[in-house]
Amino acid sequence: MKNANLPSSGPVPETAALLAALGPQWARDINGHRDQVVAHYAALLAPLEAGGPAIDRDLAYGTAQRQVLDVHFDPRWQPGTRDVVVFLHGGAFVRGRKSVNGRVYDNVAHWFARQGIVGVNVEYRLAPQAPYPAGAQDVAQAFRWVQRHIARYGGRPDRIFLMGHSAGGCHVASAVFDPAVAAIAGAELAGAVLVSARLRADVLPDNPNADGVRAYFGADAALYEQRSPASHVQTSNVPLLVAVAQYENPHLDRYGEEFYQRALQPPRTALTRFVRLDLHNHTSIVAHFGSGEDSLGPEITRFMAQT
Repeated sequence: MKNANLPSSGPVPETAALLAALGPQWARDINGHRDQVVAHYAALLAPLEAGGPAIDRDLAYGTAQRQVLDVHFDPRWQPGTRDVVVFLHGGAFVRGRKSVNGRVYDNVAHWFARQGIVGVNVEYRLAPQAPYPAGAQDVAQAFRWVQRHIARYGGRPDRIFLMGHSAGGCHVASAVFDPAVAAIAGAELAGAVLVSARLRADVLPDNPNADGVRAYFGADAALYEQRSPASHVQTSNVPLLVAVAQYENPHLDRYGEEFYQRALQPPRTALTRFVRLDLHNHTSIVAHFGSGEDSLGPEITRFMAQT
């Protein structure tokens, strides 16, 4: 397994050209551009089964069909010796899965396993069948499963980091910060990583995923402030890394920076970092893991090493 503290390296020229072309127009066709980015990175990502870490798939952490997770690990690891990253995918609250095509989104947990860190890839229930706070509750339920079982895969139950992308980042933030959920105490969590996360519920006219927000947070916009993770940053002193892309879905970069700035204020004293990935977009910020580019991954492992 490679050393966790890798130097950063940028995208290859072909990928950089695609990201540069899509970036300025990203918000004009988020779904279409997302599909282009996923297809591009899927071609770069090696099949996960072709050597490297093992994968134990579709382990149930709850009774619902979507309450399953995958563990990426090396069978040679001694029990209870490795840090753990638990990743939750995005999907605007109403779609998404832990494996889009056998490569994208699997790639995140697999990248961490290649660095000597147990990677856990979580699927969760979707709106409207599972509205707020079901996503955060699923995060907490998966976290409890990991606490109980991860030692057998080499993981340390006291060194679990939660990482969420987009809607998954919202669910992670709610599970840690929202007092209405009160699901995970900061003292039992090693750290939280929020990547391109929706940290405020909004149905602004330029929000292309406004329907997803309504489906999850409810039709009553008067409740959005109290249900938004950004309203509760001071409730947990968990170490925090917030990451955004240069080309985000509308407002998510602004919400991420707001969350970070609030997290710097007392009474919080924990390590708090902010990362902005130039050239990248809302999808490539996670799709690039394992593609030959190391941009966000080393930032996260450095954060983990400092906690």
